[in-house]
Amino acid sequence: MEDGVFCGVFDGHGRCGQYVSKLVRDYLPFMILSHRNALALSATDDDDDPAFSDASPSSSSTDGSGGGSSPAAAQQQLLDEWREACAAAFDAMDRELKVQAPNLDCSFSGTTAVCAIKQGNDLIVANLGDSRAVLATMSDSGHLAAVQLTVDHKPSLPGEAERIKRCGGRVFALKDEPSVARVWLPGEDLPGLAMARSLGDLRLKRHGVVPEPEVAHRRVGRGDLFIVLATDGVWDVMSNEEVVSIVCATARKEHAAKAVAEAAAQRWRTRYPASRVDDCSAVCLFLRDQDWGSSVAAARAKAAAGCGGGRY
Repeated sequence: MEDGVFCGVFDGHGRCGQYVSKLVRDYLPFMILSHRNALALSATDDDDDPAFSDASPSSSSTDGSGGGSSPAAAQQQLLDEWREACAAAFDAMDRELKVQAPNLDCSFSGTTAVCAIKQGNDLIVANLGDSRAVLATMSDSGHLAAVQLTVDHKPSLPGEAERIKRCGGRVFALKDEPSVARVWLPGEDLPGLAMARSLGDLRLKRHGVVPEPEVAHRRVGRGDLFIVLATDGVWDVMSNEEVVSIVCATARKEHAAKAVAEAAAQRWRTRYPASRVDDCSAVCLFLRDQDWGSSVAAARAKAAAGCGGGRY
């Protein structure tokens, strides 16, 4: 799409997880766009005005003459349309994984999906599973904040656990890791999935593990700098603020995601020397076109001048 960007991180799990995540990576973006275009075309057929454009919703008429909707209503319509498109695309992707059997066994294999779609100044974030999206934003006084844009879909969340139990699934933690709730089949101690939503994991679909993403909308503000999408391997050992700090400390934008992944992997080796390092993958979507080095230097200068500190 013109002036559009799609970023995604897909974290596979299970015996065939790497193949599931690659398949989703290759197909899901196209499916989302196809469903979104179909909705836009349908809306255009019903109304002469396009359902989605790069224009700011604030350009809609609000003079009470009936010539347009309010900015809030336009943004809600935008979110509703993207939410419908993402829900349909994720469901279609999940059904496609069923079709892949027996060449690809997704019985106990699946993937997360966290996606950011930027179109003009509109930002849509769709999340499924326990990967995460975090926004770095700076106030006029130079204070840098990390804003979590997604919810980690863990079985320990009351709403997620209630749905799973209502569908006959079980939720409990193992004795040797009491802080990690997992999903189990009704009559078997399998598979112990550490998330409540995913693509794939077909044996658990009848027991409350759903492929439905949560979708949020945000208008990019002048202080919004970048978004980090990363797997749970990053967030399990690093805070949102630490990740944002690493990106800000990286002189070149193209090195930022690698810096985050390497720092998380090193933290795993230090904190859990006897354990396998979990997958640590990240994508950084920068929201400003200006030179990153100049932006960081200006922010540090503000902080040094005492304009809000710039630290967490």
